[in-house]
Amino acid sequence: MQMTDIPFGTTDWSMVETTEHKGETGSATWRTRQFGAVRVRMVEYTPGYLADHWCVKGHILLCLEGELTTELADGRVFVLKPGMSYQVADNAEPHRSSTKVGARLFIVD
Repeated sequence: MQMTDIPFGTTDWSMVETTEHKGETGSATWRTRQFGAVRVRMVEYTPGYLADHWCVKGHILLCLEGELTTELADGRVFVLKPGMSYQVADNAEPHRSSTKVGARLFIVD
């Protein structure tokens, strides 16, 4: 990831407009900032959320609240709890997320 031409700034995430994204079950609420090619998001998943697709986008993801289960297409499963993160490159390992209890995440991609 090349981060250039991004002046210093702060973000009050409570002031960033939300967009809703339906899952196979449940939904995700995104608050998104775009800095050139870098997208930064605060994402909240409702309890019972299951992604409606396998994602191949690279991310760096930090779990802030709740619990997130991430399944890889090869069958491996990882559970993130608050303070845990994962990283994956673009087009490296298809993955999809779910949560039984809900989760709040900080994501850079």
